[in-house]
Formats: sequence, C-alpha cells, structure tokens
Amino acid sequence: MTEVAVNILLKTPVVTVRDIVCRGTCRHSSAEECATATELVFPYRGVFARHLGRNQAIGEANQMVFFNAGDGYRISHPISGGDACLSLAIDEAFLAELAPKSLLRDGGGLAFDHHRLRIDPQAQTLLAMLRHGLNRGNADPLEAESLALALVEHTLGARNIHTAGGSAGRQRLADRAKVVLASDLGRRWTLAEIAAEVGGSPVYLTQVFQQVEGIPLYRYQLRLRLARALDLLPDYEDLTALGLDLGFSSHSHFSAAFRETYGQSPSAFRRSALLS
Repeated sequence: MTEVAVNILLKTPVVTVRDIVCRGTCRHSSAEECATATELVFPYRGVFARHLGRNQAIGEANQMVFFNAGDGYRISHPISGGDACLSLAIDEAFLAELAPKSLLRDGGGLAFDHHRLRIDPQAQTLLAMLRHGLNRGNADPLEAESLALALVEHTLGARNIHTAGGSAGRQRLADRAKVVLASDLGRRWTLAEIAAEVGGSPVYLTQVFQQVEGIPLYRYQLRLRLARALDLLPDYEDLTALGLDLGFSSHSHFSAAFRETYGQSPSAFRRSALLS
C-alpha cells in the first residue's frame, strides 16, 4: 500500500471531490509540497498537522483546512494512524460567489487568508452524506454537486464561521489538546490527564481552549467522537458496540448525544447513509 492513496469520487465542471487517505507512517514533516489548486480539505478520520511557514493548522474531524494554490506546505502526523480527508476543489467562479470577503486575502487571485475553520455538526453531517453517497455509488452527479456546494456554503457562511482566537502560544496549547483527544477517542480522559499531557494547569487549559475554539473542551471531544460515528455507522451493524468503542457509557448515552447533536438517531442516519 502506498503512503498516500487518492481516489477521485467526483469530477465535474463545478467541483472535484477527492478522497485522500494517508498512512502516516512517517511522523516527521514531509518534504515541501505546493498546492496546485485551491482546495477545502475536510478530515474525517485521524489527525495531521499542516505547516505553512511558521504557522500550523491541526486537521481533524472538527476542522476544515484551507490549501491555497501556489502555497508551499509540509505535512506531519503527530500521532500514529495517519488520516483520511475529503478534498473539495470548487470552480473558482463558484467559489468566489460562496466565499465571504472577510476570509480572503487582499490582492489578486482567489486565496484564503485563514488556515482553518472549525466546522459545526451540520457541516459534519453534510460531509458524511456526501462521502458515503459517492463511495457507495448512490449519489448521482447532480445530487453530489448540490451536497458539495451546500457543504461549502454552510462552512463559509458568516453565521457559522469560527476562526481561532487567542495568541499564537494559546493556539499551540489548544492544538496540543486536540492531538491528545484525537489520539484515543474511546478513552474517558480527565481534565487533569489532558493538562498533564499538554503541560499546563487544568484551569488554564479550559480557559485557553474556550478562547481559541469557542466551545468547551469536553464538547469538542464529544464532537470528535460523534464525527467518527458518522464515518463508521454505515459499516457497523452493532450500534451498541460502536458507542462503547467510542467511549460512551451505554447505547442510550450514545444515541441521546448523537440525536442532540445531529437531530436524528444513529440508526436513522445509518439508514439514510445506506440509501443516499
């Protein structure tokens, strides 16, 4: 198996959707690569770090990472297991209509001035439905294009944008906490354990994480677990086992958290994903 496997799921004049799986066997930074197109990259499994100059963006299932055409970058994997992402390259004319000016760089060409955006549960659901539909061959091009544009429009929508807050040092501390959480989704971490891993006090960590991400640390972990459930549900027949594997105390706990976050039960999402 190659280190990086790329599967083109959809290619139309409007959007190209690629499923990219990286084994992450090398934990060190890759050689510098250059983005050939502007893409919005949505991780759905695992975690990676994208290095752009002195800036770093952690890619995991709560984030979308911008890759601008012509930008040189390096990739590293802070934990084992690699990552899997869905990459969307939207025709520049359509992307210009969808992207608010507040996210764009000044000057010529279409390029984003931010490294990543936190995505919300609705974006996670749209992403999962798009990926499952294309992988299973159930989504025709028109439906897939519509889902892809809806995902981008929602992610870039002014009401849904959350860019990182706090200083660079605070963002790095929050990034270390994200990596810890992603390293073992099924573990029932305590705040003290996470703080010990990242090198800070529990109180300071909670304050910093809330400032950087705009949501509490425990809710961030919950969304990581549930995003993994969105990834796995179509292939899991035993939903109780899935919930327990992801650190929930029972099927009812898993089902209630999933319904509260996504507005439907795990079994209802599984049915829709299998039929989409």
